Amino acid sequence: MAEQLGGNTVLVEFDEGIAWVTLNRPEKRNAMSPALNKEMTDVLEALEIDERCGVLVLTGAGDAFTAGMDLKEFFRESDTKSPEAWGQIARQAQIWQMQRLKSFPKPTIAMVNGWCFGGGFNPMISCDIAIAADEATFGLSEVNWGIIPAGNVLRSIASKMRDTDGLYYALTGDTFNGKEAAAMGLVKFAYPRAELKAKTRELAVKLLAKNRAAVRAIKNAWRKQEEMSWDASEDYLMAKLDQLRLTDPEKGRAQGMKQFLDEKTYRPGLGQYQRKE
Repeated sequence: MAEQLGGNTVLVEFDEGIAWVTLNRPEKRNAMSPALNKEMTDVLEALEIDERCGVLVLTGAGDAFTAGMDLKEFFRESDTKSPEAWGQIARQAQIWQMQRLKSFPKPTIAMVNGWCFGGGFNPMISCDIAIAADEATFGLSEVNWGIIPAGNVLRSIASKMRDTDGLYYALTGDTFNGKEAAAMGLVKFAYPRAELKAKTRELAVKLLAKNRAAVRAIKNAWRKQEEMSWDASEDYLMAKLDQLRLTDPEKGRAQGMKQFLDEKTYRPGLGQYQRKE
């Protein structure tokens, strides 16, 4: 059933361990307003500890993922606000789009069903995995009206796309579709829109079957090691491995070793050990 955890601009539906989180301003192509940003912050905070959420899927209502920042509410109306007030509004957007999503303790999937422009790249790239409709339209149109993709949008793009691709689209403002996004590595897969939700659900179910403590540790370690030297990363990852052995409630390593070495019921690389929850 659908449930509003934040307010009028975000919908949450729970489905057998999957939390489908929908940006819900279809009349504005789900452009992100200050109200939506506040509600998304609240929703992510609630879902972190909600047992009904094992995997989070972020998508948009109607024919858009999100058209980016709401130009009227963020830019035109910012002219009347003090620098302090404007700074607070801008930080609220970054809190959920970058900080909350990147550090979310459960797997996250961006299901890009349609338009994804400008600031919409941030939450998509902050999710662990992104999947797009073939028909989705991506664009960095800022250059067309005399500004740059700010708010860390360029940084997000540079973390996923080659310079030859990212700079081309940032400098020209040209659009590209879901198939092209997958070919460039911006998203992992692209499917016909009619198949997108089923394919996303299939991936979410696969993630739900994994050892949750291991998934959480991998997510955290992946983000942290990116900024480390090779030597520091080796020490850090070994420490995280030891920590996981002590904190994993289902003792996955011990179960896997027992099933592989003693019971001969599990072959690493060809499947997953039998979880006993």
